[in-house]
Amino acid sequence: MLIESTHNENVKKAKALASKKGRAEQGFHFIEGEKLVREAVVSGAEFGMAFIEEGHDLMHAVLVGSGAEVFTVKRRVMESLTNTENPQWVCATIKTPSMNVPSFYPTGLIVVLDRVQEPGNLGTIIRTADAMGAVGVLIGEGSADPYAPKPVRASMGSVYHIPVWQGDLRTELSRLSDEGSILICAHLKGDEVLPEIGERCALIIGNESNGVSDDISEMCSLYRLPMYGFAESLNASVAAGIITYEIAKKMRS
Repeated sequence: MLIESTHNENVKKAKALASKKGRAEQGFHFIEGEKLVREAVVSGAEFGMAFIEEGHDLMHAVLVGSGAEVFTVKRRVMESLTNTENPQWVCATIKTPSMNVPSFYPTGLIVVLDRVQEPGNLGTIIRTADAMGAVGVLIGEGSADPYAPKPVRASMGSVYHIPVWQGDLRTELSRLSDEGSILICAHLKGDEVLPEIGERCALIIGNESNGVSDDISEMCSLYRLPMYGFAESLNASVAAGIITYEIAKKMRS
């Protein structure tokens, strides 16, 4: 089916996913661009609708085979659907996975986000956690929505490779501790030497401005990245990347 109007009902339904309310009501989120769409296909994500410009027959067939309801659209329709200045030729709606916490956390490194509010930081941290072999990302209240358009783009598809859970951090960190995880908090008042790490570890990254909540940091071993220059702190996603790498390396040594 060819869609030529930006006022088409399916187009309006997909555009509504730009808002948190729209994502909550429909249970879907929106992705755009060839890489993200391919990552969703490979990961076995559940497609809703897909929109594609004319002349991309192979991707059209792949999307149909992945269960998507595929619509061919004119360029102006694609531009109205997407959030980037120069959009590529394909976008889609994907069923949002459950973010319920597991009954028992897997062994390995879990990255925990306490009120990380900048969408790009959140997506980048998920991507880094995936690259470093983390077994999941746990997100507390007050953080950005990991399935909003910007975090999904920043994750570069990692949001489909690694479990993303959401829950009350005090409750879940207590559970993780009871299950044998060491809790490490990135904190300006921390020690510059990482504690001994076994097979289970949770790394907590805090808010961009205020860091980790006091009630959360009290549950953890505090760690501060050594600073050799004049900067007193780092961007949340940069700090998370460095510490995640250091912990992952120790866990595999």
